[in-house]
Amino acid sequence: MPPPPPPATARGRSILSFAAARDRCFSRRFFKAGLRPLAIPIPAGDDPATIVHMWVPANPPRNPLLLLHGFGASATWQWAPYLHPLIAAGFDPIVPDLLFFGASCTRLPDRSDAFQARSIKAAMEAIGVTRFGLVGVSYGGFVGYRMAAMYPEWVERVALVCAGVCLEEKDLAEGLFPVAGVDEAAALLVPRRPEEVRRLVRLTFVRPPCIMPSCFLQDYIKVMGSDHIQEKTELLYSLINERQLSDLPKISQPALIVWGEHDRVFPMELAHRLKRHLGGNSQLVVIRNAGHAVNLEKPKDVCRNIIEFFQQPVAEALNDEKV
Repeated sequence: MPPPPPPATARGRSILSFAAARDRCFSRRFFKAGLRPLAIPIPAGDDPATIVHMWVPANPPRNPLLLLHGFGASATWQWAPYLHPLIAAGFDPIVPDLLFFGASCTRLPDRSDAFQARSIKAAMEAIGVTRFGLVGVSYGGFVGYRMAAMYPEWVERVALVCAGVCLEEKDLAEGLFPVAGVDEAAALLVPRRPEEVRRLVRLTFVRPPCIMPSCFLQDYIKVMGSDHIQEKTELLYSLINERQLSDLPKISQPALIVWGEHDRVFPMELAHRLKRHLGGNSQLVVIRNAGHAVNLEKPKDVCRNIIEFFQQPVAEALNDEKV
């Protein structure tokens, strides 16, 4: 049976689309940085039911750093500002699209972060990379944390950016978040109308754009946000339903925790909860004047802390907390 076709992307849509043009621009930045796109089939028995799309270095990586994106557009949109600083610091970025984002997809029904972790690990194995550092933003941090727990011999260190892995389902009902249930969380994180995009941007940025025309937002939804809406919603249900901190494993790798000071999606309480969970094996960095989208609002600050963490000896990398 042939592998599943990749979902439509901006490159296959109208050349008059602003979002499609921006998507092509981000892809060119990845090419200029020396990365090349690969579509890696992950077989289930004899059936390549899963395809992981990822950007990999043109030459064999010597210091690989796996970058896992959050909810939103494809990986290129979220990681483009980080490529040149990381490469200049001696790292070899490897940037996959998580399943149901960008050009990665599966026919299998599993929506767990563990299945995402297994799929990315299989893709890394397919390109011959079996030891690497890992950075995960928001949902990518959930997947990255799971990878670190499942494959400690593969993942050397972990940086988690606004990744609320210590949340519990009861936190929603108790008012810790701006939403009261999984349905509302899905409506927020998988927007389908311009007003929903505006709400999400205003919630995740400390300084959101003053003007967000509906025509541009509708174009973005059509080009980058209209694929796999049901599957993305199912990812959130799998992530949150019956989630308890007591079930969360404690990873053994050194961990950097980066948080936006004014994160309203995953409030600072979750950062401190994760720091307590990991104890002395972690360092917490709080970025001032930033929200949940700290990776986009303060990319230079986030990238600098990532580089310092992965370059430092372990003892220095685990200094307690800084702002």
